[in-house]
Amino acid sequence: MRIFLVGITGAMGRTLLEISDEIVSGYASECGEINGIKVYDDFQKVEEEFDVILDFSNKNITDKVLEFAKSVKKPLVMATTGLDEETEKRILELSKTQPIVYSKNFSVGMNVMSEVVKLLAKTLSDFDIEIIEKHHNQKVDAPSGTAKMLFDSIKEERTNAKAVYDRTQVHEKRNANEVGISVVRAGSIVGEHSTIFAGLDEVLEIKHQAGSKKIFAKGAIRACEYVINKDSGIYGMKDVIRG
Repeated sequence: MRIFLVGITGAMGRTLLEISDEIVSGYASECGEINGIKVYDDFQKVEEEFDVILDFSNKNITDKVLEFAKSVKKPLVMATTGLDEETEKRILELSKTQPIVYSKNFSVGMNVMSEVVKLLAKTLSDFDIEIIEKHHNQKVDAPSGTAKMLFDSIKEERTNAKAVYDRTQVHEKRNANEVGISVVRAGSIVGEHSTIFAGLDEVLEIKHQAGSKKIFAKGAIRACEYVINKDSGIYGMKDVIRG
């Protein structure tokens, strides 16, 4: 498998280079070389042959990535977070003509947790739910895409669920359909997500903690292997895990 990596000089890009020898070239804001691998700052100048595009960059260039994927007609693994609804619609549109894996978190454990949270949201139907996410002080988007993913899992079972991010302006008791989402940005925390289910006289908390960025890199490589032989369509990390 040959991977073209968008965001090759970023933190995740460097992590991917550590664990994989399948990256043949990449894209960054400045051209050059990294670990002997050609880096381009213009998609139209890419010369190397590759089988799949892996995007671990930032939302400001997502449109360019989608245009590039469309022009070369290659499968795409979209790992960039913080995308707005309009961009997600463009991803869905492109998936009509080529296979795309799009996920807000590429950790296998985190995606299993998302499934467990969905089950608990149904089973513990009268429990209050809170989501707490923690990341390093350099992360710019909040709440994290993973926190949103957990909320989406809850909403699949509790269709009237409402995300609440700030209680300082509200002086009233909690409504039954609220799901509080709290954010911590501090130090070098790689990533930590907790979902609390609080009932009468009992609390159940589900937690996932990332020890390093390698778990996301390994999941993304697994997604690349999965998507190469797939038909056009949109796939998630849960599809990758199921195989």
